[in-house]
Amino acid sequence: MSKVLVTGGAGFIGSHVSEQLLVRGYDVMVLDDLSGGFEDNLVPGVRFIEGSITDPILINKLFEEEKFDYVYHLAAYAAEGLSHFIKHFNYTNNLIGSINLINAAINHGIKCFVFTSSIAVYGASPKLPMSEADFPHPEDPYGIAKLAVEQELRVSHEMFGLNYIIFRPHNVYGERQNIGDRYRNVVGIFMNQIMQGKPMTIFGNGNQTRAFSYIKDIVPLMVEAIQTPAAFNQVFNIGADQPYSVNELAFAVAKAMGVSPNIQYLPPRNEVKDAYSTHEKIEAVFGKRPATSLDDGLEAMAAWVKKFGSRQSKKFKSIEINKNLPSVWLE
Repeated sequence: MSKVLVTGGAGFIGSHVSEQLLVRGYDVMVLDDLSGGFEDNLVPGVRFIEGSITDPILINKLFEEEKFDYVYHLAAYAAEGLSHFIKHFNYTNNLIGSINLINAAINHGIKCFVFTSSIAVYGASPKLPMSEADFPHPEDPYGIAKLAVEQELRVSHEMFGLNYIIFRPHNVYGERQNIGDRYRNVVGIFMNQIMQGKPMTIFGNGNQTRAFSYIKDIVPLMVEAIQTPAAFNQVFNIGADQPYSVNELAFAVAKAMGVSPNIQYLPPRNEVKDAYSTHEKIEAVFGKRPATSLDDGLEAMAAWVKKFGSRQSKKFKSIEINKNLPSVWLE
């Protein structure tokens, strides 16, 4: 039985990846500091260690004792807009923590290192949809950190033979998303605001476009990847094809939650206006898969939210720069 380490496995995407790896017969260990994840996201059979990827002593101990075959690295603080104001925190968690894992993976002969990056690496691409062949130009520290890890994996393969697979998902939503996080995951934010009887808040005019990706459409590909040799040492966009404006999303979320849309517009923040990608490369390797419609995905997530309610992750107290910080984040 192959052993797999999943970092961030108590979080949203990580818990689904862990579950599907377990179903496929892997011995799964989750490492998570529970800063944004929840232990009750973990399914029975997954082994859990509470700890941080920023702790190299712990990382090296686990790799030495467990003899992992594969690593799925999903642990990150994925708040793009906020990352401008938490630079040290961002680079410590999203870059240095990743380096700790890559070092251990090289030293212990991991068969393949699967990294969850982001289309944030593209920045404001002059060409849409964004393609893996495009030159990345990230516009926030979160995207910069993700791109740096991608480049580190590339050179680690060239220097040490470490196999890797990089996925760039975008705007993923679905069951187990932390809807209590006010800084990230717009679908969860909208649903949480509706649950509290508050208006859905939109930065700017709401004409920003994204392709919102249902969790159960992307996880099977990620899990299959380590048994797909053609995926090794490649970078893949992964997610939905159809873009929607944030305004359209707000109306769709209200419909799924069974309420009339109530929207409050806030001053615009510094963000990429349009961000969605092409998936021709991943389809060439894994085949074309059926996609869940936005309405169906939101309906499934809304049913889960109504059943379980919102959960509040640990309060974030690491704001480093207050200049130009959106006022709603100061409350």
